[in-house]
Amino acid sequence: MVGRQKVILQPRYYWHNFRYVLDFVKRLYSGLLNEAEQDFLVRFDALSTDAQCLYVRVSNRKGAFFRANKLNYREINDLPVSLGELINAGFLDRLSARHEGMGHEALDVFTKPDLLDLLPLEPEEIRALNKLKKEEVVRYALNELNFGEIVTSVTTRETVVKVNFEAEVMMLKYLFFGNRGSDMTEFVMRDMGMMNFEQYDESKMTARFRNRKEVEDKLLISLTNEAFYEQKDAETPPEAIYNWFLNWNETRPELSEIAFPGYQKLVCRVGAFLERQKLPDQALAVYELSDRVPARERRVRLLYKNGLVDEALALIDEIAVTPQNAEERYFAGDFREKILGNVAKKRTRKATTRFLSDAESLDIPAAYRHHVEAGVMNHYLEEGNDAAFTENYPWRGLFGLVFWDVIYDANVAAIHHPLQRAPSDFYLPDFYVRREELLKKRLAELTTKDDWRRHVGRTYNAKYGITNVLVDWNDELLGLVNKLIELLDKEQLGLILMEMARNVREHTRGFPDLLVWNEAGEYSFVEVKSPTDHLGPQQLHWLEYFDTIGVKGKVVRVVWAM
Repeated sequence: MVGRQKVILQPRYYWHNFRYVLDFVKRLYSGLLNEAEQDFLVRFDALSTDAQCLYVRVSNRKGAFFRANKLNYREINDLPVSLGELINAGFLDRLSARHEGMGHEALDVFTKPDLLDLLPLEPEEIRALNKLKKEEVVRYALNELNFGEIVTSVTTRETVVKVNFEAEVMMLKYLFFGNRGSDMTEFVMRDMGMMNFEQYDESKMTARFRNRKEVEDKLLISLTNEAFYEQKDAETPPEAIYNWFLNWNETRPELSEIAFPGYQKLVCRVGAFLERQKLPDQALAVYELSDRVPARERRVRLLYKNGLVDEALALIDEIAVTPQNAEERYFAGDFREKILGNVAKKRTRKATTRFLSDAESLDIPAAYRHHVEAGVMNHYLEEGNDAAFTENYPWRGLFGLVFWDVIYDANVAAIHHPLQRAPSDFYLPDFYVRREELLKKRLAELTTKDDWRRHVGRTYNAKYGITNVLVDWNDELLGLVNKLIELLDKEQLGLILMEMARNVREHTRGFPDLLVWNEAGEYSFVEVKSPTDHLGPQQLHWLEYFDTIGVKGKVVRVVWAM
């Protein structure tokens, strides 16, 4: 295999990428920018190219404070001059007494030996602090020394600067990427050839946000989610986190529709955390703020645990009428039976348990205890069959290859920037609603199995290596996808893909572990379960769905042979 050719980035690649982001945001979101953000853009444009480069460099680094003598960028012609320009233009601040509230972050840029050398300390203090860790030295300085004197002592020997316009830069990047999880390294990964993205006509890209409120609401949820994790990591008492979250929830604005999915996820994260911390009443109060998966199931379980049987049954009835995924659908029936069975003193079993107990069993050598699927596959191979590990991999690949252009159709108004891995509605109900006719039209075009093979083959060759969240590029992919096409009827393939499209988040998982077939064209999809494993609701969903459309699938229970 030929190795990837080494890519050398141009010296000011980061500046070009940052300028691209600014120009892109101006084009799509100029009407949404506030006065401070507009001011930043004007003032940034007025800087020299070298000063712009230096600002981009330091603003991309972690932390707000930097030691000027540690900055070293060869592509910037006269770094001291650029540094002075940024200070004079207000893009950087020299460390001063007004930064006392950020004292810990300012001192953290120094090593412990540097601190002992630069801080205004007496000899005996230095000897005592020398035995402590850096964190303790910083704490001592901030608690015991005058911050103004610290600044004077440090800055007479070193220039320490703080980056300004952090909020404005953060917002401009947020408008471009649409989330807090992506950053400028996405450009580097693309430019280095580490990640290839679908090519879009930029004139067809649409704004993710329609107004300023949508931006601020979605950003608020992201920042609150980060604050929650920060409190967890700081080991804040769970009762305090509960009170903080409820207070925040009471004072938050009415959220835009675009922010609501993130809010629902945040509610479930906080509720799950409180459950793990053995605070069921508080967890229930939080879960009641959401009607999304898995909040309703958790509420039923907590209500029942608290003896509120009628309330639990009422919520179960609601779930049964409008289940949001397989977990909810099977849970509603199973838990209702459990509650009523307990009242009648009858023993009940979950649907997944009943299905698993009726499955056939296979004696597999105990040597496969930690590789149970391999043991079952070897059993079928020894019987003269062919077999392959499949699970979700070929089904996701088939979906991505058949519907590639439908997924990434910029005309659907779900592509908002050129580094997008998936359309913004990919995991929302809108994905199916907006593309139903396009999906059906594609399937109608594939009238024969040869059509299917040719289409996926062309897409595979044309798009190989391009990022698609469903397609995991591997030399085995095309062979497995073609095996699915060979063994199943085209009608069955179409029904399965449409079922996946109706709920991409849930229905692209849960497929059986193995595909087993022989030369006569007989096949079966096999879900393998060890003696200690259980059948998941999404796995049961696909086994039952396969049965309704005539696709052969089964569960095999492994019994360890001695």
